[in-house]
Amino acid sequence: MSEADLALDLRPHDEGLPPALARIYGESLFELPKDLYIPPDALQVFLEAFEGPLDLLLYLIRKANINVLDIPMAPLTAQYLKYVEAMRRGNLELAAEYLLMAAMLLEIKSRMLLPRPKHEAEGEEEDPRAELVRRLLEYEQMKLAGARLDALPRVERDYEWVTVWVAEKVAERLPEVSLHDLQAAWLGLVRKAKLMRHHTIKREELSVRERMTTIMRQLGGGQFQPFEALFDHDAGVPMLVVSFLAVLELVKERLVVVSQVAPLEPIYVRLNTSDAD
Repeated sequence: MSEADLALDLRPHDEGLPPALARIYGESLFELPKDLYIPPDALQVFLEAFEGPLDLLLYLIRKANINVLDIPMAPLTAQYLKYVEAMRRGNLELAAEYLLMAAMLLEIKSRMLLPRPKHEAEGEEEDPRAELVRRLLEYEQMKLAGARLDALPRVERDYEWVTVWVAEKVAERLPEVSLHDLQAAWLGLVRKAKLMRHHTIKREELSVRERMTTIMRQLGGGQFQPFEALFDHDAGVPMLVVSFLAVLELVKERLVVVSQVAPLEPIYVRLNTSDAD
């Protein structure tokens, strides 16, 4: 049985007829059928359809087509108490906030039934239902806003993110020269130097800074030169060591650029003419 089938009737009924228990397909039901069987868990499913006492009150008011600014407190309170009593029997943990609202409804109903003193009747007294109406209107606005937010498209519920990468241009990326590549090139130079060395012994003072200046002058044209062209094999191993240290210092100070066309290919060196390099 749906909520529409169990809608409570809060509209004024005809005189001489008992209040309707419920409305089924638009027709008022004044007594329960003799053979009606309600499963024990049926009410529990119906009670869980509301999120709180304000949601229940708003449901009862809208189903009975009552103006929220002019609520008939007597039938509304009676129907609400029937709901709370049913909920109290079925689920005690959920009854606390509903009982608090029931007490508020009974207070408003009592204040409206009690006669007002003559001096208060002459002036304008605040409607006891004003606070309840304000809370109902605010709750209805938040509920509608929540429904509109829930209707908006949501990621991973209504659609998935799709990422497309578009390359504006294709730039050639040269392989980076690693320390292992420099080590292999250096070992190759040492092997060649050992094959071509002479046994003439002489004392010579060598300077890394002077060799750095010589290499910078050698690369002054700005073109790539082979790594091996920076070394004089006839000068002996000491000069090769100084030259290698000079190249390392130039690379460290970003004065030269070391690159190769492909892995395991010859290494080339040129002056670093731009910060991008």
